[in-house]
Amino acid sequence: MIISDFKNFPRQGRVLGIDWGLRRVGVAVSDPMRNFVFVRDAIVLPRGALDHAERVAAVAKDEMCVGIVVGMPVYQDGSASDTTKTVCDFIQDLKSKTDLPIITVEENLTSFVAQENIGRARVGELKQKLDSEAARVILENAIAILNRG
Repeated sequence: MIISDFKNFPRQGRVLGIDWGLRRVGVAVSDPMRNFVFVRDAIVLPRGALDHAERVAAVAKDEMCVGIVVGMPVYQDGSASDTTKTVCDFIQDLKSKTDLPIITVEENLTSFVAQENIGRARVGELKQKLDSEAARVILENAIAILNRG
């Protein structure tokens, strides 16, 4: 189920953070108390793959998560970006693959923050780590919102 307000999001349990990408989906997961967020290997998809949602749902199940947070790509002014519709389509597909609550948070500058967190790295290493590090930033932002509410 897709929810629009963190008031309706589970208050306890592991949460999955997702940074959607056409070829790589970044993945992070919290501990049950949501004190820590851990990156997981990105889901790497072959060109033309259409099973993003199935793979994410499987990870959520394997990690015993109670909810999913997806980063929503928008411009700085909050308007839809070029990939906003594609991510919305992914979320609709994900909704059909899991009963977990799904919520979005804006992902402005998460890749920039992720790259700053990673530091200097070779291009190959950076590509492997950046998406899941961005998912970690997305999930940490969502947990901060939950803790305020």
